[in-house]
Amino acid sequence: MISEKIGIKLWDLRAEARDELYLLIDKHFKRMPRNSDGTIKSSDPSYNDNDIDALRHSYVSAVYVIEFSYETSELLGRLNEFHPRRNEIRSRNMDLWNNSVGRIYGKKLKRGDDLFIALLKALKEGELIITPNDPRKYKGPKRITRLPKSFVIKVKENKTGANIEFFDVRNKRMMTKEQFIASIKAGRYPGYAVRKHHSGEFPYSTRDRFSFNNLG
Repeated sequence: MISEKIGIKLWDLRAEARDELYLLIDKHFKRMPRNSDGTIKSSDPSYNDNDIDALRHSYVSAVYVIEFSYETSELLGRLNEFHPRRNEIRSRNMDLWNNSVGRIYGKKLKRGDDLFIALLKALKEGELIITPNDPRKYKGPKRITRLPKSFVIKVKENKTGANIEFFDVRNKRMMTKEQFIASIKAGRYPGYAVRKHHSGEFPYSTRDRFSFNNLG
């Protein structure tokens, strides 16, 4: 599984889940556009603001839940919509809506055919939004419009619930707990500190005005 690869970047997982999805669409739903060598295109104008777009957002969000956590998936979904010029308001609403649907299925299913078939059913039954003109409004956490100077999220916990892997959002860098603690002590992450506990040391985020900027 992807999560067993030490230090995998979250953005790499997104690309792999996307390509995995396109194979599933081609197998179960409809033929996907091809490159000259016969392989499925990883990007194409026909993938935007439609059923493929809806399936992509929901599937990738579900995979993040499966491989990491619901919280990580929710935050990454909002971060993906960070750049104000990336898409307009209605398309962004569509993406956030479909991300939220994907997270629900990610809590119940494993990645692969079963997850895709469930999301395809959700698509056909109108649970997903397939056009920016859909009047339904996403009412979850607000889109992130500004990032703190240093922004790290947890991406993995151990069996006792302790945070053990982290992701530096600005620099797209994965870190173990030990690496993150060393970086904090070296002064590279203002806004974070180290707390001592009887079982060891743990990184934590100090209070600031960014409600999403915490390690859970």
